[in-house]
Amino acid sequence: MSAFVIQTKNLTKTYKKQAAVKNVNLEIQKGDIYGFLGPNGAGKTTTIRMLLGLIQPTRGSIELFGKELKKNKMDILRRTGSLVEYPSYYGHLSAVENLEAIRRITGGPVARIAEVLDIVQLTKDAKRAVKGYSLGMKQRLGIAAALLNNPELLILDEPTNGLDPSGIQEIRELIKNMPRQFGITVLVSSHLLSEVEQMAEKVGIIREGELVFQGRMEELVSKASSGFRLAVSEPEEAMGRVLDMGLDGRIKGQLLELGPLTDAQIAKLVRHLVEQQHDIYRVEEKRKSLEDIFMQMVGEGSAS
Repeated sequence: MSAFVIQTKNLTKTYKKQAAVKNVNLEIQKGDIYGFLGPNGAGKTTTIRMLLGLIQPTRGSIELFGKELKKNKMDILRRTGSLVEYPSYYGHLSAVENLEAIRRITGGPVARIAEVLDIVQLTKDAKRAVKGYSLGMKQRLGIAAALLNNPELLILDEPTNGLDPSGIQEIRELIKNMPRQFGITVLVSSHLLSEVEQMAEKVGIIREGELVFQGRMEELVSKASSGFRLAVSEPEEAMGRVLDMGLDGRIKGQLLELGPLTDAQIAKLVRHLVEQQHDIYRVEEKRKSLEDIFMQMVGEGSAS
């Protein structure tokens, strides 16, 4: 039995000799919330459409639940829920009526409609016409539809796109509950690192169709090269003492700007400066933001 719910090997999709996705090797384990990150046009939706069997890869393989998608498509899709781009619905019908229309096609018990509406917190609005819903409510209804068949895997393509801050928070909290409450593995794509950072434990970053990073969120955070700023009395004299200790740095205004230091090095430096009668007003650790790291990986200017 495979350890991965999703595993792709050299997954590639070419259109007119132009590769939209190139040799992508995704590895997503049971219970993961996997953030699939990249700017618009990077290949996220094309990859997701291949995972759902909506388009055929040019080459490479896809396994879901340890089974080859090509040979076990119907069995795999019965275990998978998805929301790709914007949800489809009948505006003049209520949430219950929309879900009943889907249930009649896919099968499953009538009672499941009430269950999924409760999961996405739409119970009190279940009998209202969907055309009167906010965008966030419509997205939640789309997720409810994806949950109708009680899936083990949920694939969501840009589920917070176009939402206001409260709608984004609603969807984020909903996604975070999926593994721990229902045992569902989630693949969620986004072009917003700030969103994925608050949901996902594991991240894949795609740029121009190529996977440029895959690992845990803390690995991504560790790529932020840290340094320190010290606000001290007599900065020029203090900088001389820093250099005498064999450390690198420069003066910027009234601050000493230093490169990465260990806890022991910064403690030793502060102690030395105090012993030399310097007042230490402030010690700040500086880190590249995750957005800075993301832009380094995907290439400045490639996001649209």
